Amino acid sequence: MLDLRQLIERYLNAEQVRLVERAFELGERAHRGQTRKSGEPYITHPVAVARLLADMHLDPETLAAAILHDTIEDCGVTKAQLEADFGATVADLVDGVTKLDKVQFESREAAAAESFRKMLLAMARDLRVILIKLADRLHNMRTLESMSDGSRRRIARETLEVYAPIAQRLGMNKLKSELQELGFKALYPRRHAVISARLNALLGHRRELMVKIESNLLRKLHEEHIGARIVSRVKTPYSIYRKMLSDHKTFAEVMDVYGLRVIVSSVMQCYQALGAAHNLYKPLDNRFKDYIAIPKGNGYQSLHTVLFGPSGAPIEVQIRTEEMDMVAERGVAAHWVYKSDASAANNAQLRAREWLHGLVESQRQQGNSIEFLENVKVDLFPDEVYLFTPKGKILALPRNACAIDFAYAVHTNVGDHAVAARIDRALKPLRTRLVSGQTVEIISAPSASPQPQWLEFVVTSKARTAIRHYLKNLQHEDAVSLGHRMLSRALADLGGALDAVPEGSIDGYLKENRLRRLEELLADIALGNRMPNLVARQLLSGEAKKHAQVISEVVRISGAERGVITFGNCCHPIPGDPIIGFLSAGKGLVVHQTTCRNVVEMRKHPERIVRVDWEPEVHGDFRVQLRIDVANRPGVLATVAAAIAENNSNIENVEYLDRDSLSASLLFTIEVRHREHLAEVMKRVRRADVVLMVQRAQS
Repeated sequence: MLDLRQLIERYLNAEQVRLVERAFELGERAHRGQTRKSGEPYITHPVAVARLLADMHLDPETLAAAILHDTIEDCGVTKAQLEADFGATVADLVDGVTKLDKVQFESREAAAAESFRKMLLAMARDLRVILIKLADRLHNMRTLESMSDGSRRRIARETLEVYAPIAQRLGMNKLKSELQELGFKALYPRRHAVISARLNALLGHRRELMVKIESNLLRKLHEEHIGARIVSRVKTPYSIYRKMLSDHKTFAEVMDVYGLRVIVSSVMQCYQALGAAHNLYKPLDNRFKDYIAIPKGNGYQSLHTVLFGPSGAPIEVQIRTEEMDMVAERGVAAHWVYKSDASAANNAQLRAREWLHGLVESQRQQGNSIEFLENVKVDLFPDEVYLFTPKGKILALPRNACAIDFAYAVHTNVGDHAVAARIDRALKPLRTRLVSGQTVEIISAPSASPQPQWLEFVVTSKARTAIRHYLKNLQHEDAVSLGHRMLSRALADLGGALDAVPEGSIDGYLKENRLRRLEELLADIALGNRMPNLVARQLLSGEAKKHAQVISEVVRISGAERGVITFGNCCHPIPGDPIIGFLSAGKGLVVHQTTCRNVVEMRKHPERIVRVDWEPEVHGDFRVQLRIDVANRPGVLATVAAAIAENNSNIENVEYLDRDSLSASLLFTIEVRHREHLAEVMKRVRRADVVLMVQRAQS
């Protein structure tokens, strides 16, 4: 406690210091007799957590909560007692962290996902909750050697998958880097040792060179009258390991392991320093990034460039101001704002709050905690693209985002009514993937509405949640009907029937899973949120199973279930095709041809496979793809299109697969009613004198 007191006395007044001391006194009494796995008194852990937060100059309430963060769960101290002794803020922070300790991130079961949802809500109310938890995790990682091998691996994986990404999302790069290094060392100790040894050997050989480059750059900056300090850095073993994996490179091929950070006093000097660096050493093409003009999603700002050093080895240079450097290292913890006034918060805090508030809004529309958890994990890895609206506003979206994601990022109503996109003034379909720097305009129509197939393209949680929310409300009755058939089939497989399940069993299941009506359960099954076979096993008691009537049911598709059934884009099944169903969380029931190349992978998860077949009368049009080889002549496209149209088939899309001076291969996406209709279309197309070959295609 002595070190902590000396640390906080540098920036807290006497009354604030006394609050932290009182927290220590209660924590020491509550944890008396408890020890850590290492044998140390348990109180050393919460004090160490508070010390980490004090290094960030966090407020006394946060420090007090850090010292008391395990008292509710482990020591029998109540929230009411904490509120009486330390105030509502400290009590709420401790309670919020307590909820986090119950999360098992490696599990995808509903209970763990629901705990994660609670964690998010605690974070959204007060960012300091996650700061305490991150500091808690960091100290646990620093003292991991006393844990068993299995526990070390589990905790390390948890750290790399969730805690380090959260720290990155909040802009806390220094803490993130240490979490990554400790997690990597614990999870893959031999890999860490090998890379560390290679890295140390490499640095030993080239240390003089780095000193020379740093000296030359500093001299050049002084010649240009730019006051600066330079910090040399080396990539961590974990960052090198990730680069080796992502780029499929050996250690010897990862060249840019050195880096220099140039710290100047103003934004103008950042750009002046960039010019000086480029005059000194030649820059690599396409390796310059301006994160000052366009900050990262977590508020990070800096200029990045890669230079050819004197030895030919690339050197990454980061140029930023002192304030940018502090935000880059500490993120939301930089210049901590004690008041709720968001206008006083730094850029990282504002962006973190926007992210959290967006997730809170998303979870309100989510009926499924598991999907919500997966959506959040996607958002934790924001490899972003930066896009412009027609008015010049910048929007940041995850990599591989499509125009639909952009539409929902603008506004939910824009996404719901989108029909096409104008990308760099060229008309493009909504599924088009976006690239940084593009200007995107969404074309909408009042009569348009979200389509189930959009779920195949979108990557943002906001878009996915909005689409599924719309479809769920629109197609609720269809979902209930389909869910009824799916559950009946699952019960039949176990020798049961829905009518034979006692009412008490159904009511008990609904109450346990916080469902108000049986219709909610059936809709959840149809939408892929619950596995019908698992529900069936829980509903069927031993006695009911013995006396139930055996029914064998296949889920039959009539074409009216478009909101709850998706047809695979890989094989485009149509009525008449032999088909198989696969239950996918977030997409519901996805139908494939039995000959689809993806069926092999699906059969590895037999619990998700659903027996499906077509109704004798199926209504609606179904997408299918035709590969058509034609002679390369003027007007050939019009000839083929006319042949398709003659058989009352709508053309959705056309693209060239291959083309030379003599022939061309075209891929048509068309709509047909069934296999017989498709056969008629193909027969008519073959009659065209320009057509060389027609065959049904799969993606």
